[in-house]
Amino acid sequence: MKTSKVLTLVWDYFLMTVGSVIFCMGWTSFLIPNGLASGGLTGLCTIIQYGTGIPVGWTYPILNVLLLIVGFLTLGRGFGLKTIYVIGLTSLLFEILPNFPQLEVMFDEKLLVALVGAAMESVGLGLVLLRGGSSGGTDIIAMVINKYWPVSPGRVYLFSDIFIIALLLLVPGKGIVDMIYAYVVMLGFSFGVDFVLLGNKSSVQILVFSSKYQEIADHVIHNVHRGVTALQSVGWYSQKESKVLLIVARKYQMNEVVNEIKSIDKHAFISVSTAMSVFGEGFEEVKTGLKLKKNNKEEQV
Repeated sequence: MKTSKVLTLVWDYFLMTVGSVIFCMGWTSFLIPNGLASGGLTGLCTIIQYGTGIPVGWTYPILNVLLLIVGFLTLGRGFGLKTIYVIGLTSLLFEILPNFPQLEVMFDEKLLVALVGAAMESVGLGLVLLRGGSSGGTDIIAMVINKYWPVSPGRVYLFSDIFIIALLLLVPGKGIVDMIYAYVVMLGFSFGVDFVLLGNKSSVQILVFSSKYQEIADHVIHNVHRGVTALQSVGWYSQKESKVLLIVARKYQMNEVVNEIKSIDKHAFISVSTAMSVFGEGFEEVKTGLKLKKNNKEEQV
């Protein structure tokens, strides 16, 4: 058991190291050499470099240390060793990688640079997040604000990124076009991280309104192999009782489910919404640590 834990920990740190390298190279090889920026603490440090000449390798660790201190004072031990490791490693990489100009990739087409840089950022940070790490920065700000005010972390990220990117207008030689490219990087990064973290695990919730609900339910269960729940319903205008089918499926199964429904009732009313998280049989397992504790107790007995 101890050997398994050690191997898992080694694997976690290996992937976080690889992710940190990819994340930093997205900046030092693509975005910074081509004069592009984005949101987050790294984006802020990049804008500071453009405006003052102070390298990201200096401002990034200083600002992160200050934020860590604020985090410890307000949140207590809310940060794990993995987050501190990632912050330290990325700070070191931002200092070392610019010394290798052969790694810099110059493009005339800035849109391509923005997309490639965003892709590398998202893949790198995605690997870090998948193994329980964090890059610090605006993550800490979001947690601190959320502790004292009812503001979701997502809104904190959004507003902080908008504000940080807008600072580009204060940098000599930068303008609206540079700001637009920065927003392209920000959006690409956001979608990329979601793809890395969720992949084909993202799910949809489908509501089906049809008089042929029994036939539809049977087809979905036997052909798509997804569970179906029938909810009692009453049409307010007609006052007729019926059943509404609730189907939760993987996003890649959505078209298959809809096609099955339409093949039976082309007039069926279908509502599809994204499910942020789905836990249970056939989907994700709730990770509470209880199973691990139970196994440890059984081993001790």
